[in-house]
Amino acid sequence: MENLQPDETETVQHYEGLGATCYPEGVFYRVWAPHAESVSVVGSFNDWKEGANPLIQEENGVWGALVENSKEGDEYKFALKTPSGDLFRNDPYALKVTNSAGNGIVYNQSSFDWQEVEFHIPSWHELVIYELHVGTFHVKEGSHIGTLYTAIEKLQYLKDMGFNAVELMPCSEFPGDRSWGYNPANPFAIESDYGGPDGLKAFVKAAHESGIAVILDVVYNHFGPSDLDLWQFDGWSENDGGGIYFYNDWRAETPWGSTRPDYGRGEVRQYIHDNALMWLRDYRVDGLRMDMVPYIRNVKADGNPGNDIPEGISLMQWINKDIRENFPNRITIAEDMHSLDFITNSIENDGLGYGSQWDAKFVHTVRDAIITANDQDRNMDGIVEAITSRYNTDSFQRIIYTESHDEVANGQARVAEEIADGDVNNWYSKKRAALGVALVLTSPGIPMIFQGQPLLEDKWFSDSDPIDWSRLEKFSGFASLHRDLIHLRRNWFGVTGGLQAQNVEIIRADNEKKVIVMHRFNDGGPKDSVIVVLNFSTETFSDYKVGFPRGGKWNLRFNSDDEQYDPEFSHLGIFDLETMEGEFDNMPVHASLQIPPYTALIFSQED
Repeated sequence: MENLQPDETETVQHYEGLGATCYPEGVFYRVWAPHAESVSVVGSFNDWKEGANPLIQEENGVWGALVENSKEGDEYKFALKTPSGDLFRNDPYALKVTNSAGNGIVYNQSSFDWQEVEFHIPSWHELVIYELHVGTFHVKEGSHIGTLYTAIEKLQYLKDMGFNAVELMPCSEFPGDRSWGYNPANPFAIESDYGGPDGLKAFVKAAHESGIAVILDVVYNHFGPSDLDLWQFDGWSENDGGGIYFYNDWRAETPWGSTRPDYGRGEVRQYIHDNALMWLRDYRVDGLRMDMVPYIRNVKADGNPGNDIPEGISLMQWINKDIRENFPNRITIAEDMHSLDFITNSIENDGLGYGSQWDAKFVHTVRDAIITANDQDRNMDGIVEAITSRYNTDSFQRIIYTESHDEVANGQARVAEEIADGDVNNWYSKKRAALGVALVLTSPGIPMIFQGQPLLEDKWFSDSDPIDWSRLEKFSGFASLHRDLIHLRRNWFGVTGGLQAQNVEIIRADNEKKVIVMHRFNDGGPKDSVIVVLNFSTETFSDYKVGFPRGGKWNLRFNSDDEQYDPEFSHLGIFDLETMEGEFDNMPVHASLQIPPYTALIFSQED
């Protein structure tokens, strides 16, 4: 502080936050560089002259200054003089960049016109999520990459299908123009090729106008590893490690490079915390999905307590606590994949405090069951466990799915491809893929569908293989099957309320015939109780007796074998049911079902 005059102290303290912040009198630049001997900001406003706009040394290694002739849209970098030499660095808090290897661009968060669109994320029991990758979701003719603006053009499709939430794979600036997004180079900036910060805001605004919530993937288990100005940011490091933003010992190592942030350093904790809350505050997203949380809480993600990172655990708790307090009803989702109550347990109960988690137990069990070639090798007990499993007695603390970006890549393929091995347009692929989707949309939990799944997309997910939207016409029936299931899941017609409830009762788990019958309900009774019948075999059953919870007429709401969904389907079992007297399966009455092969049937009652 000895270099700081009293009037300068008052000047810098008038301005808040790190990065480049726009004020009426200019742009205030502030950066954390504790090992720098001096710092200046260079840019288009001073012809990139070092020393033209020196920053004043503040406390705790922070430097800052107002540049009166700088404005929104200016390009800039920080010039650091350090014991390791002169360095030019992009602003760690840069909200916009020319590209990952280029310059920062001054961006004013308040410039975007939100037009006060009122939106609140649906209750979690109502959510149906569509996971999408901006770069491949909607690529227009003549272009090689999708953007947030082209994605807006498909929101009506998502709305018509019944999706009320989208989960965007990471959109932070990454090297090059193609990536899954899990290699953030500039964590605060939106990928320039996707449309930058205004692109994300425009997408969120349009999604909200369509009644669709937006959940954003964020990556805090590692940064980079390439095009990473955070690396040895101010010249200092130990053990040839990453410097002030990273662990510089064995804790740095991750499967993606030795770039694990130092969760124990206050400034780094604040950096990640600021990032998480920025998306909710300034971009109005409705939730965050955090990538590979096991590598935040444990160096090896192996469960060995000796490898635990207590400060990583406390950082996640801090973020989740502040989100819950400042942004009630927003959702945080963990990709942990270890099926632990601890992940979604409350912070008061020593949990991490996430709202929900991707459910490995469901996806792995169900995918295995529907991909397995031989009917007799399907394990109905495993399916029952996948249906009934929950965390902390709450079904909605889990996200359930058969396809995600991870499950249809990395040596795996889309469900239909795994079954078909070359031609997804065959009876087995379509029937069993549909059965998996029916299970996702009728089981307790928050259902998620991956982009292209309703179009019977083949092969596997790749950031260079765009969605083929011509398949929407070619497989229109298969898309309709997804739409009809989603509408029933969301109780659009007021007769399937039980599908949105916590409760599930397994009426029959027939491991011999490979049939599961479940009762989904909230309070029970007409329009609430839903009976779901799932046949995991190639057999057709013409007189399959099963217990029902209530007598009378049960209306068939859905039959995945309906020929309207595909001309190869048999159109069997298209009729309503009347129950018969006599207890069965510990139920007061029973009914005789005709069940087509590899088929899901859904029944409910009127008043």
